[in-house]
Amino acid sequence: MNEFEHVCGTDNKTYDTSCKLFAAKCNLEGTKRGHKLHLDYLGPCKLIPKCMKNELVQFPLRMRDWLKNVLLQLYEHDSTSPGFLTPKQRFRVKKIFENERLLHAGNHSVELLVLDFEKNYNMYIYPVHWEFAQLDQHPTDRILSYSELAPLRVPLVPMEHCIPLFFQECDADKDKQITFKEWTSCFGIKDEDMDVNLLF
Repeated sequence: MNEFEHVCGTDNKTYDTSCKLFAAKCNLEGTKRGHKLHLDYLGPCKLIPKCMKNELVQFPLRMRDWLKNVLLQLYEHDSTSPGFLTPKQRFRVKKIFENERLLHAGNHSVELLVLDFEKNYNMYIYPVHWEFAQLDQHPTDRILSYSELAPLRVPLVPMEHCIPLFFQECDADKDKQITFKEWTSCFGIKDEDMDVNLLF
């Protein structure tokens, strides 16, 4: 059995493949355990450290910076082989790419990330909107369900142990969904800068 096929369920049990996890979920259909069972992360279950309060505060800073850099990489790839971004997206990312005050990718201190967010706040608005739009797919309703969050959450859990708690905290009304407003406020985007037009 290939080690890379293993997955960890939210029941902290390692399954040989994601198919076996979903088969187990089907067998438990209609039960409380079945309702709570989801794919937690890729790879066998391991001890994931508890997310401390100071780490949770730092998480959105790193995540915003990462989202910005993912978009900038897509912009550079799109320049040589188009298709990564739509023309509208290219236009928005170009503004960030050409900004002289751009904080380039790197392992920056929390203090520098805080300072950059305060000084260059506008560079972070679009990346936060863009990631929400990437995740809000089935259906596109400006609400992220647990399964819509999975493509971002599942691969990151082993590296970013605060991501599950971050999403729980983002869900302010605890309805197991993250609205567009909850998402933007979690990343420090002001209400007046929430713009549904940036989702398209």
